[in-house]
Amino acid sequence: MLFRRSYLAVLFAVALLLTPATSIFAQVLTSAQRIALEAQLAQVQAEEATAQNELFAAQSKSSSLQNAIATIQARIKVEELDIQAKQLLLQTLGQSISVRQSEINADETAIAQNQQAIANMFRQMQRTDATPLIEILFRNSTLSGFFRDEVALAVLQQDIGVLSIQIAAAQASSTAAKATLVTRQNAANDAVYALQQEQKKLAQSKAEQQQLLSISKHSEAAYASLVNQKKREIAAINAKLFALAGGSNPIPFGEAYRYALDAQKATGVDPAFLLAIMTQESNLGFNQGNCYLTNETTGAGISVKTGVAFSKVMSPANIPDFLKITSALYIDPLHTVVSCPQQVGWGGAMGPAQFIPTTWMLFNTRVAAALGESGMANPWDPRQAFTASALFLSGLGASSGGYTAERSAACRYFSGGPCGTSSFVASYGNSVMALASKIQSTEIDPLQGSI
Repeated sequence: MLFRRSYLAVLFAVALLLTPATSIFAQVLTSAQRIALEAQLAQVQAEEATAQNELFAAQSKSSSLQNAIATIQARIKVEELDIQAKQLLLQTLGQSISVRQSEINADETAIAQNQQAIANMFRQMQRTDATPLIEILFRNSTLSGFFRDEVALAVLQQDIGVLSIQIAAAQASSTAAKATLVTRQNAANDAVYALQQEQKKLAQSKAEQQQLLSISKHSEAAYASLVNQKKREIAAINAKLFALAGGSNPIPFGEAYRYALDAQKATGVDPAFLLAIMTQESNLGFNQGNCYLTNETTGAGISVKTGVAFSKVMSPANIPDFLKITSALYIDPLHTVVSCPQQVGWGGAMGPAQFIPTTWMLFNTRVAAALGESGMANPWDPRQAFTASALFLSGLGASSGGYTAERSAACRYFSGGPCGTSSFVASYGNSVMALASKIQSTEIDPLQGSI
């Protein structure tokens, strides 16, 4: 009979699918290799800690050419060990990513096979259900044959239920494995970025070492000249003006860096990353222009520079908080700079951090507490604006550090959504991370140099 032959073929396929299977994933490393790699990583990390202590000891000695050479050598050792540790970490992450990808592939293969088997079963059941009962009775020469077909149909329905449960389990497993895979891939991206940054530092340290070794062939006087040159470079970096958004006057970079360090103590947000955010906001603030609010009811205003009227300088929903802030700070609300509106939406962002009034009020108490102060925090004060931005970024995940977390926080700071929201949002995040790398290598690292 057609039904019985088709059913037996499907049943055989089902039996294969229902058989417990042990998945063997393609792994980069054997268990023994993985254990050896993890032991090697632990050893390198311990050596790095020892080298870091040696570096601290070298830095504490008096400033002389030989001590400077010893210090730079100690720093190079730390950086080389850090690079080695990061390379080993990348190997372990690569192993984990490979395993997770294999698990996902196995789950998705099982899901596809089970779905195909269910589809075959449903087609067979539809053909059976479409056969009139009288035809089935006449087709079976005995009543027992009819009941065997009915039992077979019931078994078929039961197997569909079993396969449905297996599909749900495989889908749950695949979802969990994908979530883990994303986490591991983000960690790998972070490690690659950190490795690249450390390689840049190592190259700088080796160039500095070569410079010191070259000087050692001459005299301590040549070293003294180099030290003076270094001091002039540090002074120039500290004095370099750091632009601020929101109509605020620029401040020396050294001052901005101190604010970023204070914010790091309170929030854990990396100073270079925070300075990059403030730089990016300054760029946006320059493009947005500066406006005054002129109508406390409608939110209309004018451009400070051109006098051009705008109907949407500040959302009416923000005006009550804006008036509270300016009243508490004893400043004129109609002669206090806020951002002008763009092609869409409202303006009204305040100060270097470019917070709108309602958002500033959410952070007001926390900013004051972080700085050991009381009363209304001032959004136009650079130190308080830095702290507010750091608090906001910390809440967005930036305090955990790493390229992925910081880029994601930057995108959310800018748009309220993830970097994938649009290419414009992603571009903001990418620009912030490039700025952070540049600020670290060209401004912060020279300030922390050993010469």
